Amino acid sequence: MSKNKIINYCFRVWVRGQVQGVGFRPFIHGLATELELSGWVRNDPAGVELMVQGGRQRVDQFLHRLANHPPPLARVDVVEANHVEPIPEMKGFAIMPSVGGVITTGMTPDAAICPHCLEELFDPENRRYRDAFIGCAHCGPRYTAMTAIPYDRAHTSMAAFTMCPACHREYQSPGQRRFHSQLNACPACGPRLSLLDPSGMPLHVEDVIQAAMGLIRDGKILAVKGLGGFHLMCDARNEAVVARLRARKQREEKPFAIMAANLPSIRDLVHLQAEEKALLKGYARPIVLLRRRMDAGVSLEGVAPGMQRLGVMLPYTPLQYLLFHEAAGRPDGTDWLQEEPQSLLLVCTSANPFGEPVITSNQRAVERLGQIADALLVHNRDIRVRCDDSVVRMTAAGPGFLRRGRGYTPEPVRLPGAGPCVLATGAWFNNTACITRGQQAFLSQHVGDLDSPATCRALDETVEHLMLLLRIRPERIACDLHPDYYSTRLAMRLAKVLDVPLLRVQHHHAHLAAVQAEHKLDRPVIGLALDGYGLGDDGNAWGGELLRIDGARYQRLGHLRPLHLPGGDLATREPWRMAAAVLHALGRSDEIPDRYQVFAAALGMPKLMSGDRNPHLTTSLGRLFDAAAALLRVKWVARFEGQAPMLLEGMAASHGPEVPMSGGWNLDRGVLDFMPLLARLADGMDPGTGAGVFHATVAQGLACWLIESALDQGVQDLVLGGGCCLNQVLMQDLVERLTGAGFRVYKPQWSPPNDGGLSLGQAWIAMQAPV
Repeated sequence: MSKNKIINYCFRVWVRGQVQGVGFRPFIHGLATELELSGWVRNDPAGVELMVQGGRQRVDQFLHRLANHPPPLARVDVVEANHVEPIPEMKGFAIMPSVGGVITTGMTPDAAICPHCLEELFDPENRRYRDAFIGCAHCGPRYTAMTAIPYDRAHTSMAAFTMCPACHREYQSPGQRRFHSQLNACPACGPRLSLLDPSGMPLHVEDVIQAAMGLIRDGKILAVKGLGGFHLMCDARNEAVVARLRARKQREEKPFAIMAANLPSIRDLVHLQAEEKALLKGYARPIVLLRRRMDAGVSLEGVAPGMQRLGVMLPYTPLQYLLFHEAAGRPDGTDWLQEEPQSLLLVCTSANPFGEPVITSNQRAVERLGQIADALLVHNRDIRVRCDDSVVRMTAAGPGFLRRGRGYTPEPVRLPGAGPCVLATGAWFNNTACITRGQQAFLSQHVGDLDSPATCRALDETVEHLMLLLRIRPERIACDLHPDYYSTRLAMRLAKVLDVPLLRVQHHHAHLAAVQAEHKLDRPVIGLALDGYGLGDDGNAWGGELLRIDGARYQRLGHLRPLHLPGGDLATREPWRMAAAVLHALGRSDEIPDRYQVFAAALGMPKLMSGDRNPHLTTSLGRLFDAAAALLRVKWVARFEGQAPMLLEGMAASHGPEVPMSGGWNLDRGVLDFMPLLARLADGMDPGTGAGVFHATVAQGLACWLIESALDQGVQDLVLGGGCCLNQVLMQDLVERLTGAGFRVYKPQWSPPNDGGLSLGQAWIAMQAPV
């Protein structure tokens, strides 16, 4: 082939997707060099732009590998290649400076340390041996370290650290993993570890990791700085220190997650499927809820009291690995992480005082964690964005989120269509925010319950950061219907400041719209919103709603039979009150004082629910689960949100399937009534059997209700949403019944079913709404 033939094939290429902060430009450089092509590559506001020139076959091969075999952390959505006139004088291949403009590129989540860095971390001959900040173009913090796009070092928390000559040579050397790695550093020029006492004074120790591990062995609690915030860590096998952590954190019974060095370390504790192993070992490294082995020889009851599942995670930062490495005796290499179980198990929970968001700064950690932790393991690399660990559970349809955060945020959800830019502020519990751009929705990391000033400020910061990072000025603001939520007040304030329309979206409409959005359903659907609480259009507490959704409009086709909500919000924390409401509805109020005599309020409960003295009503399925748990004596007072239904689900799963109760429900003019089932539970049943019968009967009733309505409406697409969709026993039974009847069934996967996905639904509705 002549020289002219080789250089007469030239393309200008634009790549869109998750292509910044993933080593994409070094990948392009290496690929072009390997194929002996000339040109250049640079970041632009929409992704990556490049010019490539050379022989036709080689350019075609380049474009194919570019689209189909990107770097591990990259996601290529679009490759647009335009043929241009060749440039004879263009020689070699260069990485050019980034260019500015209107930002439309995706952003990259944080990624666990890669295998290559892990090998270097435990190689005594490597200059980064035991470096707590080792990383490369394929791993390490991304979103939590970013302050702006394009993804360049100046826009990260590493801007404060100047690379030493050795690191700079790596940064400029094509073919290296650290070629143009924006977070590149080493022990000579990178961040530093420190060990502090609770007052913030440095502890002068010869080896920080060794001293920190010594404290853990001695039964102490450590606050350890991670990627998106601090963790509280202690020895999970030490029952006394776990109990002390619970007391100090005011977390009576809510489960803790544990961190293990590798999969062999947990094989005697939990059942592991192949898909769960892949989740645990993947780049995102979420907390995965795994089924506990009831015959386990190791007791971790203090970690997750009464729970059938245990939250487990593997290390994802070099610092976390170094703690396990120290506990193992500092073995060389990585063989100790392969098949050998390690004895150390760490409680690993978000470091925050009760009701506050996870802490990110060293100073704040000293101020707020000094009464909880016995020491603080910190460093001087800033966390730019607060981001809790993600929590997932495998379902029949794949991984399902309970909490979406580090490792996944801010990957966008692709919407069914484009529209105006919307900012949605979520609700109260499990708050998130969402901002749309074209056909993308950026769902924020988990913010938390908006019941403290600190969490409200965290929502402010999250919204501000998303708008600044994406350089977006919303054209519409969406929020919940409830006027007293902080998220609603924030939306009102922003709409006034920005002078844009404010749209208030009914809570359960938003739950179902979130499922529509992530599954790209732009046609009418019939949906069940199965939830704990949301303000209805009639001013009552909804939560068991049958809705038809068509675009931005919805129609309430039916609901569960309303029950009294004795004590209002108190009933959400004290399931015995919902059991009392059921007994009252059954005409058995006289049983309430004797059944629940340990509660002073029980004596006056029958009178409270008579007449007009108790105006609160609810159609919530979540409250129905509370009532069943209390009637079966499973839980009378909940120590955290959803505890009673979770325990009931665990009992049903352990007990095994039961046959639905004959005549356990009635359906009349769109109102589904489970009072016959609840009456049977009130008469007395074994808790395990009762839990199984309850789940089976509710699944049967919900399926018949939904199928009848869908046939009447002529709709084939069925949507399930709301916090009760976290119940896998209920969902598996319900989905099997619906699909068996020939319907297409959709439920949350990419966004959490609980209120963590609500802002996505709000945003999708507001995009379609006429204003």
